[in-house]
Amino acid sequence: MQLKRRKWDNLQTVALVSSYVPRRCGIATFCRDLAEALGAYTKEVRTTAVALNDRPEGYRYPDRVWFEINEKRHAEYRLAADFLNMSAVDVVCLQHEFGIFGGEDGGYVLDLIKRLRMPVVATLHTVLKDPLDGQRAVMQQMAELCDRFIVMAERAKDFLHDIYHIPESKVTLIPHGIPDVPFADPNYHKDQFGVEGKKTIMTFGLIGPSKGLENMIEAMPQIVKKHPDAVYMIVGATHPGVIAHQGEEYRLGLQRRTRELGVEQNVRWINKFLDLEELVEYLGAADVYVTPYLNEAQITSGTLAYAMGTGKATVSTPYWHAQELLADGRGVLTGFRDTNALAAAITDLFDHDVKRHAMRKAAYTYTRSMVWRDVAGQYMELFKTVREERNQNPRPASLVRQLSSTRSELPEIKLDHVTRLTDSCGIFQRAKSTIPVRAGGYTTDDNARALIASLIAQDHVDYQTNVDLETLVGVYLAFLEHAFDDEAGRFRHKLGYDHVWDPAVDSEEAHARAVWALGEAVARCQTRGPMTLAANLFNRALPACEELQHARSCAYALIGIHAYLRRFSGDSHARRVREHMAHWLFDRIQQHAAPDWPWYTDRLTYGCSRVPHALLLSGRWMFNNEMIQVALRSLEWLHGVQSGDNDHFTPIGNNGWFPRDGQKARFDQQPIEANAMIDACLEAYRVTADGKWVDRAHRCLNWFLGANDLHQPLYDHSTGGCAEALMAHGVSENQSAEPTLAWLLSLLALYDHHLDESSPAVSEKKAAPPASPQRTAPEPAAK
Repeated sequence: MQLKRRKWDNLQTVALVSSYVPRRCGIATFCRDLAEALGAYTKEVRTTAVALNDRPEGYRYPDRVWFEINEKRHAEYRLAADFLNMSAVDVVCLQHEFGIFGGEDGGYVLDLIKRLRMPVVATLHTVLKDPLDGQRAVMQQMAELCDRFIVMAERAKDFLHDIYHIPESKVTLIPHGIPDVPFADPNYHKDQFGVEGKKTIMTFGLIGPSKGLENMIEAMPQIVKKHPDAVYMIVGATHPGVIAHQGEEYRLGLQRRTRELGVEQNVRWINKFLDLEELVEYLGAADVYVTPYLNEAQITSGTLAYAMGTGKATVSTPYWHAQELLADGRGVLTGFRDTNALAAAITDLFDHDVKRHAMRKAAYTYTRSMVWRDVAGQYMELFKTVREERNQNPRPASLVRQLSSTRSELPEIKLDHVTRLTDSCGIFQRAKSTIPVRAGGYTTDDNARALIASLIAQDHVDYQTNVDLETLVGVYLAFLEHAFDDEAGRFRHKLGYDHVWDPAVDSEEAHARAVWALGEAVARCQTRGPMTLAANLFNRALPACEELQHARSCAYALIGIHAYLRRFSGDSHARRVREHMAHWLFDRIQQHAAPDWPWYTDRLTYGCSRVPHALLLSGRWMFNNEMIQVALRSLEWLHGVQSGDNDHFTPIGNNGWFPRDGQKARFDQQPIEANAMIDACLEAYRVTADGKWVDRAHRCLNWFLGANDLHQPLYDHSTGGCAEALMAHGVSENQSAEPTLAWLLSLLALYDHHLDESSPAVSEKKAAPPASPQRTAPEPAAK
């Protein structure tokens, strides 16, 4: 039975970057509401937050907040980016308003976005019609760095296109979210606030001079004259920024004015920061909602959206967002600072109940698509889209210098991380960042790789270094000896940290890799003891190789057999096994290959280059030119499939692989692919003497160093470790055994190649096949 694919498979964690409650800020409230809505929309995706602090001590945030940034400290933006990258966040959603970020024109945010490896979606709470030069520059740089902008009004889309020259395709309109509340009679809530029997007018939100409340207070005498039972409820605390600069002077001045106008009893002050439940109840008690803002430059108003969502008849000045939301009879617009018009509009609504209720219903009906549940769904769909787009079209980091094809410019061989991952038992399979994960235990294939790397390194690492390669060889060889099950004639694969083998884990490939490593040990060991143990174990494991069922496993074993035969070329049994396996592998390709798909299956997965590598070795040693030509043809095709548009190596990603007549997966690219291609290319060079294969091998090595789809290095010069994968949003943080050994084996292969090239005697010894007992004819040249 095929498992049903989850809708959000490519999303696991979303991080919101914003101010956050309990900080008193409209954007903080918006972000909290959005986070809660996303969390309620699906439990499959975790929603977290990075909070911006406007004071050094910060706030007591809820558990959803993972990280805090002091908005005035430039370095903390970079640290936040590093934290998000390390936390494997899939998408970042940034809430943007110039005033909540540090730096000139809020420019510190650019350093945060530049360092992020995952897609970034920015919700714009402010879009300026007449930006300063610095503000325009920040917005345009954000457009280059972000995958999408979200705006909450059509006017904002127009501004971004006409003023900032941002393509419409980069901008998505998603309305401001609102709570989903029933359409209720205001009289139901009035008794809670002592206004039963009153005609209630309301404004809510953080109080400050830009809100224009003085104009509404100036209008109150005219309203009270016609409707003495009218009450204006001003709900909300004074904005913290206003308090910081002038204390409560603005509010106190308004209160003095109510006394001067004789409407003190008709104005109620609720000086508190409300939670959502309280706010909805206060809004429920309002007959008319009013936003008397002082100018048009407000592209988004959350208070207006909330009021309409609770079914309020609304009177407002014509700022940009109000013009959109209150169109088509959903509200009344009056001029800026026009107290007479404000009074007339509100009085008219109190005079005509039918008109007021029709307006309430129109507003409520219009905003049904704005409830947080639906808004969260739109956000989540957009997050999924940008994630998929990034997978298909990754964003490169800064370009890096590529290596030339000379030994003098190869990186230094650094074994620090290999030794860090190794204990007295073997090499640990996994690492969390650079720290070994003991719970992951050990595997036979990783210890086989480590044995080969240690053996080759002996030819290239100065014995005066603090790395005891002979001891490492002994550790890994002892692990393989312990892994062999004499009764089954096969190698066990997974050993726990408790030194207990996992009987449920059996791997044909692990057996073949162990045979490969043992063959190399026989060929390369300098002392008799380890070589004898390796040869004995190799011969005990060899019979099972004839029973291998998979081409890749067969290739691994063949490479090991050829290594063994470099020392014991007269071993007739090993030669017979080699011949049998080589022809079986050759026949698999011949039977299935087509001119446009010269391969043995209808799907390319991992380690494909090992098959032509093994056939090249076999054809060269067995004097079979047809086998060589088939191997070269398949390797040429594999190289073409894995060559990027910019002439860099682009291995097949394991996030979907490459089915015949399908699309090649671009990510997640694995280090073992580059390693396999390097070995195969160098063997192709030994067969053909065509220098293009050496160039291609160096190109694959450069993939580790940053010459890849993202221009990001996987190899870490500081640790000697290698990242597990190149993903759409960047490189993984963990430096486990397999990728680290893939890097090391790749580098050592090129060191070996340049050593061969500089030493004809060594080259002849390593490259030429031994003479056959039956024939001494020279090896046929590849055409």
